Amino acid sequence: MKRPEFVNATQTQLDELLAQAKTTFSTEQYELLEGVLGTFVYVMQALQNAKTSIKRFRQMLFGARTESKGNVFKDNGERAAGEPPSAGEPPSAQAGNAAKPSPPRVGHGRNGAQAYPDSPVVEVHVPDLQPGDPCPECTTGKVYDSPPRTIVKVLGQPPLAATLYQLRQLRCRLCDASFTASMPEGASSLKYDPSCASMLALLRYGSGMPFYRLEGLQASLNVPLSDATQWDIVAKAVPGPRAAFNELIRQGAQAPLLHSDDTRAQILSLRAARTQLEAAGQAPSAKAINTSGIVAVLAHERKVVLFFTGHQHAGHNLAEVLAQRARELAPPTQMSDALACNFTGEFKTIVCKCLAHGRRKVLDVVEHFPQPCRAGIEVLAKVYAVDAHCRDEKMSPEQRLLHHQTHSAEPLQGLHRWMSDQFEQRLVEPNSSLGQALRYLLKHWSGLTLFLRRAGAPLDNNLCERVLKRVILHRKNSMFYKTCKGAEVGDIYMSLIHTCELCGVNPFEYLQALQIHAQNVLTRAALWLPWNYREQLARAA
Repeated sequence: MKRPEFVNATQTQLDELLAQAKTTFSTEQYELLEGVLGTFVYVMQALQNAKTSIKRFRQMLFGARTESKGNVFKDNGERAAGEPPSAGEPPSAQAGNAAKPSPPRVGHGRNGAQAYPDSPVVEVHVPDLQPGDPCPECTTGKVYDSPPRTIVKVLGQPPLAATLYQLRQLRCRLCDASFTASMPEGASSLKYDPSCASMLALLRYGSGMPFYRLEGLQASLNVPLSDATQWDIVAKAVPGPRAAFNELIRQGAQAPLLHSDDTRAQILSLRAARTQLEAAGQAPSAKAINTSGIVAVLAHERKVVLFFTGHQHAGHNLAEVLAQRARELAPPTQMSDALACNFTGEFKTIVCKCLAHGRRKVLDVVEHFPQPCRAGIEVLAKVYAVDAHCRDEKMSPEQRLLHHQTHSAEPLQGLHRWMSDQFEQRLVEPNSSLGQALRYLLKHWSGLTLFLRRAGAPLDNNLCERVLKRVILHRKNSMFYKTCKGAEVGDIYMSLIHTCELCGVNPFEYLQALQIHAQNVLTRAALWLPWNYREQLARAA
């Protein structure tokens, strides 16, 4: 049997066909045709939804491909702007494209000396030659200082190294008195230096390296350190970091903009408690276990990252953070996706929803509806191009708002009218995958376009999504926490580490400072945050 050609018909076209057939066919034939067309519509909708679900499942297993406009249209048989022309295009088009070469990738190449700001600098002088001395070559001129030649020397070393101190002992033969040498100046008698806890926290909660894996690495390097000992070191060093974390919560609550989102997590003790309740015939109060990520954007573009792991969703955790907000402050802007659990709480916020999530709804069905989806993607591409221009020009929030109102409002209004017309004119089946994607955009349109009405409102929640990638990396490597205390310690260290990274601060040095000066941190934590702790170190020195 010859493979049939795929037919894409709207409900309006099918209704017109049935209306014409009603006057031509008999009642039995008309009912049969109506049933066949109804079955066709049902099967096609089910197929589209099934293919979309299979596509999402494939992305979960093997990872999603990039969602850039060029790759999306290329995958669906269309060429996006900037793609090399085909052989059949006129030479003028090829010349126009050739005149705009693609820029080189940024961030891939050798690192210069400026990339190592915390590395020690060793000054090497020219032997037997000082500024002002006669030139050894011409013996007439004099030499003078010029910019030094810099050579970067990178050395490898174990994550944790050990030093053995053999303190010499002397004993009196007569009275049996013993005399032991003292530790060298600057060396502590503690077995584990504060730097051990900092490095362990960075490896475990910053890079997702499990303790048992580090135990094997250290054993192979002849510096053994068991996983239980690693946990003891990290847990005992947490008082200073906990005080700084609580202060970050207090200051993050005052931020005018907060991003929030969830990702799944596992705590074995909570799972065991839930299993016991279900075995006893009782319904647990909560089943889901999540890690909520909250990014507070403070003044001067300082960003505070907060993680909370447990039964609560992002909305509840954000409400607990906002409980420390000053009452005289205006409600903050809350950026998140459209899930209802992100907006549960008694504190009022200005809701801003992620435009990237709405765009992804359209991308999921672009294989089945390439032309309608392209209309939406092209409009959103213009909006993101306008926002990139504002970022490149370093516009203030007010200037950015005016620029978006001038260049983004009209395309978005046209997109809204187009989507509404699709349903009013019955060009899209509401329950189809495309209809569901368009209904999502229309339903949350006010939150998705808040950046057209409020200065400083972001377009999407990508900032929080990038932060949660570190949590996902930790989950992939370690799978779970054993107890709630372990999750709390992990949240504290992970929050401090990623706050340091967003502020451009060395997290290793910062964690070490919190441990060495733990008493000062406990009393005045506001002076020991990533952006001001160096001032306290300078005063202590």
